[in-house]
Amino acid sequence: MATLVAKSILTGLTVDDIHRSIAFYEALGFTVTQRWEQDGKLASVMLRAGELELGLNQDDWKKGRDRQKGLGMRLNIETKQNIGEIAARVQAAGFALDMAPFDTQWKTRQFELTDPTGFKLTVSSEWPR
Repeated sequence: MATLVAKSILTGLTVDDIHRSIAFYEALGFTVTQRWEQDGKLASVMLRAGELELGLNQDDWKKGRDRQKGLGMRLNIETKQNIGEIAARVQAAGFALDMAPFDTQWKTRQFELTDPTGFKLTVSSEWPR
C-alpha cells in the first residue's frame, strides 16, 4: 500500500461568532485573504499567517447552539518570531492567555490560549525566542 505524500493541511473551524474569531486570529497575526457571504452575511473567511492557512466558517446552528466545539484537539502553531511579543499583542487586543509564555524541556518557548469558540492553541518557537 502506498503512503500518502501530503503537501499541507488546511484546517477549517466552525465558529460561534465569525467576527469575534476574526479579531482573535488577527491579534495573533493572521490576515484575512478571502471572504464569502451567504444571504448578505459573512459566512466564511480564509486567513493566512506566513505559510499557514486557516478557514473559519460561521456556525449555522443546525446542530444546536449548545454543542461544544474543539474537544480533544489542539492547534500547534510554530513560529520563528518572539513569543513574548506575540503574547503581548494578543493580550493588548483584549484576549486572555491560558498560560503565559514559558520555556519547555524541549528547548521551546510557548504560550497557550483558547479562541472565542473554545478551540485550544499553543504558539511556540525554538528557545530563547
